[in-house]
Amino acid sequence: MAKINLPEITLPEINLPDINIPFISAPISIVGKENCPAKASFYFPNRLDATLLRALVAELGGTEGVVFLVEDVLQPAPAMMKYMRSLGKKILSFNFRQADSRTLREQMMGLMGLGLNIIYVPGKPVSLKGCISDVPMPFMRELAALHISPVPVFVGTYKDGMLNTFCTDGEYDWADIRIMPKLAPGPLTGERLLEKWLEASADSYAAHPILETSLARLVVEGLRKHAKVMLEDGMDGTNLPYGKLLGVAMALARHFKQTVKEPRLGVILPPGKAGVIVNYACLLAGIVPVNINYTSSDAAFESIVRQSGIKHFVSARAFMSKLPAFPWPKGDAIIHIDRVLKELGMAKIAPWVAFAKFAPMPVVARTFELDKRHGDDEAALLFTSGSSGEPKGVPFTHRMIIANCTQMLSKVEVEPGDALLCSLPIFHSFGMTVCTFLPALLGLTMVTFPSPLDAKKLNELIEQHKCKLVVMTPTFARGLLRRAHAHSYDSVKYFIVGAEKLQPALAEEFMQKCNTQLLEGYGLTETSPVCGTNLQDVVGTKEQPYYVPGTKPGSIGHVFPGMAVKITDPDDDEKQLPLSQQGMLWFKGANVFTGYIGRDDLNAEIFKDGWFKTGDLGYVDLNNFLTLGGRRSRFSKVAGEMVPHEVVENAILEFVPAPEGFEGTRTVAIVGVPDPQKGEALVLLSCVHDSGLTQALDAIRTHLADQGLPRLWAPREIIPVEAIPMLPTGKMDLKGCQQLAYEALGLPL
Repeated sequence: MAKINLPEITLPEINLPDINIPFISAPISIVGKENCPAKASFYFPNRLDATLLRALVAELGGTEGVVFLVEDVLQPAPAMMKYMRSLGKKILSFNFRQADSRTLREQMMGLMGLGLNIIYVPGKPVSLKGCISDVPMPFMRELAALHISPVPVFVGTYKDGMLNTFCTDGEYDWADIRIMPKLAPGPLTGERLLEKWLEASADSYAAHPILETSLARLVVEGLRKHAKVMLEDGMDGTNLPYGKLLGVAMALARHFKQTVKEPRLGVILPPGKAGVIVNYACLLAGIVPVNINYTSSDAAFESIVRQSGIKHFVSARAFMSKLPAFPWPKGDAIIHIDRVLKELGMAKIAPWVAFAKFAPMPVVARTFELDKRHGDDEAALLFTSGSSGEPKGVPFTHRMIIANCTQMLSKVEVEPGDALLCSLPIFHSFGMTVCTFLPALLGLTMVTFPSPLDAKKLNELIEQHKCKLVVMTPTFARGLLRRAHAHSYDSVKYFIVGAEKLQPALAEEFMQKCNTQLLEGYGLTETSPVCGTNLQDVVGTKEQPYYVPGTKPGSIGHVFPGMAVKITDPDDDEKQLPLSQQGMLWFKGANVFTGYIGRDDLNAEIFKDGWFKTGDLGYVDLNNFLTLGGRRSRFSKVAGEMVPHEVVENAILEFVPAPEGFEGTRTVAIVGVPDPQKGEALVLLSCVHDSGLTQALDAIRTHLADQGLPRLWAPREIIPVEAIPMLPTGKMDLKGCQQLAYEALGLPL
């Protein structure tokens, strides 16, 4: 082979012989060698360290046939550079700020022509933990502009436990390297590369052994390990240590075993001691809890009962008395938790508290058959809110809940003892997964309150218990802000909002009044639920000016590790679009469900080759930020043009202020109605306008035009209403809004 002269790079002034090469002693699996092209190629991994680089080089046939490519301004760590030099290989470098892509391309093509594989070795930018890649967007674009089709290589490093399962910093317990087929020539190389990394991440994460574990075992182990951590009940001011809570749940589980013979049990309780204990007791008893929306209509409740096949329900008499209009089941179908615990008494509960504390874990596991149900077995059942139709049953497996909890803990910096505000209903997927099960797994303090609407009390609880993590909808957050003072959220590191679009004005109000950043996230009941969230931002340092941002205004943050994304044409599932082009969102991952119960017809429409069709529109940028374009169902086709309801609503909200003293949650809503000339037309439900509707409509149309929105996007008329229908989860009740509009216009539903 001819001698090749490669350009040198200048290393920092360091004493290389004194630097230890940080090899990590951990098992490494490598799959996809069959995808290595016969000819020398350009291998593009998402991240590398010395250990993984050594393994990849060996897989490619050893050092003789390899050249390393590094970015001059984002070099790998000095120890990595030493390792590459120790292999006796020269290093090809480039500088993306000063790059001559044609020259670099010519050099790379020449090297590959001589039979040398080129491995890009990313540096380590400043970033939050859990990022999919160590390659910031500018470097992705520069390397994509070379128009050398790369071989995507995904590197996943993992911890065995719940915390930092997808581990991107420090030592790891095992690693997975996946070599994928070489990308086809063409544009948008960066987008196609990220898409392959995300899909490999989902496949790799899905193979993690912890996902086959029993959720019941992990809950018990967590409660025992963090026995002194408290559940703080904000309703009555009492607290309950996790060790004792586990004992009570064990006693109740034995009772359920004797009295409930069906596989599922309805739970109609708010956040608090009783709701948490009942859900844990169901796990221990091998019964699936079905947390039911206690604001459901008679028809919705009947549908939930019929679909789930439940015969018994758990509630509390004091709670039932507050909801006289709810269609409570009759007779002995209801198990009153307050009565049962009183009957059990401390004489029967105390031995279980001692058992929970002192019994060896194998004995506990045998007693409650903790490992009998695990992996893909059903652990819980929730029903969608029914905002656009009949509730649909979403079975949550052990695997799904564990996956989403570990995904959260791979991104969010929390530690045992940190306080989490738990006021979202347990029938809400976030209220169940994150506010009920996650605290037990890690030992987070639960600060519970039965309603997210009591802003004054919630603010008091956040300050009193120094909550680090607060999660709610923007609607509920607005209520809190009205009752907040400048230091209400000094303890809060993550104030995450989701379930509806975060308005920039609300985010700005929080910053101005409380110096608190609202972090927009996104989830679906069908994804267990969290798909991603913005986190605190990061910036470069003097030593390392390059970084992967932690937040992006208007987005819902990074897609979580272990989730794959693809985009298709909204009107053609077969037509795949680039990640960066807005279209229909599809997800795949261990946290994604496998279908609604009893709805094979619907499941056939939303699943294809393992991908779940969300019904949401969005796109992903090269830093892995997902930006939503709204629900497909929240678009109207007006004269052949797709009009997004949320865009129109947001523009009107900026123009039409809420009336002074307005205590509602939302002032306007756009609804699509049939139109004989244009197919559909938009109408505006408004709590603001009672008179002068013609003048108000003209002013709104002028404002929308000034904002650059097409005339077709303007509402046809204003329909005054007393209140915009809302669901207890904080989402807008789309079906209720449609009913108001159709009734006002005399249209048949």
